[in-house]
Amino acid sequence: MLLAAAVLAALVAWWLSRPQGLAAADLPRHDPDPRNGEVLFHAGGCASCHGDHLAGGLELATAFGTFRVPNITPDREAGIGGWSALDFVNAMQRGVAPDGRHYYPAFPYTSYARMTLTDLLDLKAWLDTFAPVSGNVAVHDLRFPWNFRRGLGLWKLRYLDDEPVAALAHADARLERGRYLVESVGHCGECHTPRDRFGGLDRSRWLAGGPSPESGPESGSDGAGKVPNLTPHANGLAGWSERQIARYLKTGFTPDYDTVGGSMVKVQENLARLSDSDREAIAAYLKAVSPVP
Repeated sequence: MLLAAAVLAALVAWWLSRPQGLAAADLPRHDPDPRNGEVLFHAGGCASCHGDHLAGGLELATAFGTFRVPNITPDREAGIGGWSALDFVNAMQRGVAPDGRHYYPAFPYTSYARMTLTDLLDLKAWLDTFAPVSGNVAVHDLRFPWNFRRGLGLWKLRYLDDEPVAALAHADARLERGRYLVESVGHCGECHTPRDRFGGLDRSRWLAGGPSPESGPESGSDGAGKVPNLTPHANGLAGWSERQIARYLKTGFTPDYDTVGGSMVKVQENLARLSDSDREAIAAYLKAVSPVP
């Protein structure tokens, strides 16, 4: 009886953990706009991880092992040149590869799940304008049991959804644009929100900062790496005005004329290429979320 129950439980877990993607019929009729795709590319900071030529190779050392950032150029062998629009959308929104495997959430599809389908198609159109770069990136080097991809299907049941994260007292068009850029395209929470022991975001501490995902012995650091609090708390941005936040995103200068540093340098360079209105929307959102110590 116990054996039968164990077998049944295993079968249920296997079924629940299956990769689940969208179907071709779910895609809208849309003429992709690469100019909008370029805006999304910079808002998402794609080059920050994938490199200026998008050939990948960056290594991310974490408690789960080492992740290696892939080639996303239009190369048909090493990159994503052979991907259909559906392949791209399923990777970005569902974390499912064209061959049906789960992607690890070092690829922030838990944030991209909130992007619109038309924006994703526009982003693909912009990526398709890059020159193909050959050369495969090495596979991830992960510890057991994290190297068992099928288990990610169960992880997604807990952590993957497309619901808004922050509860806003009022949400006009500017705040909603800021929400979209921060919660989705810019995936700011992926670094600025603490994670639990399974690697999921602790949304009760949304944007409250915490240990760097790449700090600790796995990365060769002393474990002191910190990501700052972006909420309007005294430990975060309470002393910054919306104008000062927007100026920082544009120039890299803090209110006291310190300069951006660390991994935020590339992020700020990308955000500097957005419109003033988009940076102002981000600033408005950051001042509107709940303060968290």
